[in-house]
Amino acid sequence: MSSITVRYFASLREALGEQETLPWQEGQTLGQLRDTLLARGEPHASALARTRAVRCALNQQLAKESAAIPAGAEVAFFPPVTGG
Repeated sequence: MSSITVRYFASLREALGEQETLPWQEGQTLGQLRDTLLARGEPHASALARTRAVRCALNQQLAKESAAIPAGAEVAFFPPVTGG
């Protein structure tokens, strides 16, 4: 089993800290990672709740929750961004 780095931005960083390193089984998806984090309880359960809009990036590229996470990957979670 390898590990991944999970980074948080904006309001998620305020709730969960800047980053954490987690053991990870290659081939699991971003959605499975989010579910794993939700199962940890508070504060993850509130910050990453399925009722909240949260975007994901995999190795600094926007990705869908169906994307598989390779070994050693960097995953980022952040709220949607608006601007112009």
